[in-house]
Amino acid sequence: MHDLIHFHAQATPAKKAIVDLHTGEAYDYRHTDQRISQIASYLLKATDGERGGRVAMISRNSAFMLLMHFACARAGLIFVPLNWRLAPPEIGALIEDAQPSLLVWQPDFDALAAPGFDIMEEARRFRIEDAGESFAKEESDAFMENADAGEDDPITLLYTSGTSGKSKGVILTHKTVLYSALNFAQSSGVDRNTVFLCDMPLFHVAGLLAVARTPLFFGGAVLVSQKFDPVNTFKNLTDPALGVTHYFCVTQMAALMREKNPPGAMKKLSHLTAMQTGGAPNPPAAVRAWAEDGVAQVDGFGMTEIGSAFSMSPYDVSIIREKAGSVGMPSPFTEGKVMTAEGREAAPDEIGELWVRGPNVTPGYWNKPAETVAAFEGEWLKTGDSARKDADGFYYIVDRTKDMFISGGENVYPVEIEAVLTEMPEVLDCAVIGVPDQKWGEVGAALILLKDGKDSLTAEEVISFVKSRLASFKAPKHVRFVDDLPRTPSGKVQKHKLRDAWTA
Repeated sequence: MHDLIHFHAQATPAKKAIVDLHTGEAYDYRHTDQRISQIASYLLKATDGERGGRVAMISRNSAFMLLMHFACARAGLIFVPLNWRLAPPEIGALIEDAQPSLLVWQPDFDALAAPGFDIMEEARRFRIEDAGESFAKEESDAFMENADAGEDDPITLLYTSGTSGKSKGVILTHKTVLYSALNFAQSSGVDRNTVFLCDMPLFHVAGLLAVARTPLFFGGAVLVSQKFDPVNTFKNLTDPALGVTHYFCVTQMAALMREKNPPGAMKKLSHLTAMQTGGAPNPPAAVRAWAEDGVAQVDGFGMTEIGSAFSMSPYDVSIIREKAGSVGMPSPFTEGKVMTAEGREAAPDEIGELWVRGPNVTPGYWNKPAETVAAFEGEWLKTGDSARKDADGFYYIVDRTKDMFISGGENVYPVEIEAVLTEMPEVLDCAVIGVPDQKWGEVGAALILLKDGKDSLTAEEVISFVKSRLASFKAPKHVRFVDDLPRTPSGKVQKHKLRDAWTA
């Protein structure tokens, strides 16, 4: 597979590639290419040249973490970034599953790395800082050829965010990451002039593949930030010295930027080519509010298993406004269809399960052949998401299939209710789950996070508001006001935790 970083290092060596906003490190393409070769050379020695060995990493976002990802691909190794927000036993289970050849971590995460000590010899594990001298000793002026890799060779293993409670290792290959980048670039206007701000975690598919890897494929630049902060992120997005053109966030991050910055300030983001959103369905009211500010909030749909696959276009805000709530159309290298439970393709606006196929789709799950077989129907990946396609070919994610509940014989989709709740001016965030009910079988329970100073809202007002817009059977029967909602790093509410807590 061709090494695009090396290509840009030859074509535009002095062009900005990666900037670490936390440390101030800045790399042009020549320097990026050299550092990748240095790290790849070191990794090969540390793993005794083991082809396909896994390199697990526990780290906050950094330029070095991104360089490690590319170095593993160049060395024929598999990069395995682990979610540092997990508990040590959870990290231990992932390490046990991946069986890495190397374990690398930031000093802050000694406790998280500890479960790996029982299964890995001391020479195969080290803190990032401890490896600094070793990396520096590697030749810095010699390009290390890309490993003799085929398009289907794995280069990254990403563990799913676990909305259903159990993570699976998704295999990403040279081919899948290439076509995911091509899809994302076409849907968001990424090119060599792009400057993408990345504060999505690099252990997540959106941060690593869409936000960080795509602009580097095309000769653009990535600004790596350790974390999202609604005020500081807005400051970075509007700083002319940084020159940000693109941003990706989950819908809750966008809502927090509106909440925590002065009224009317979001108009300052109208210079962005696109503000991509994903990770969870985007309420139509939010999309329209951004459109009123002149910001192309471009909603899309992807998964760890498929990378970037669906998106609206940033080039016509009137269509974004008209189709608010849609995740757009399949990207150029992806096919989609909606299938009913009876096994037929759904009619326009009929709800079914979203199926996807294309060169961006994973070949399967690590060490889980049965789960891999169950996920596919021929070449089609069954996403587990309920969706509909309108007569114009625009797709809408209705809900996770497992989150739909049946109340009095009627199918109820929580996302539909959540979209209504977010229209209430007092509501910052919310989640709706189905809970047991003696009369109806299941009923809705709304868990609501209020905006600052809006604590006068009552449960009765919430239920009445939903009933004014939806059928009465869809209105929640229970309302709780909460201080927080458990979310995955990709922004998805962990509804299994909410259901467990409700019935506990």
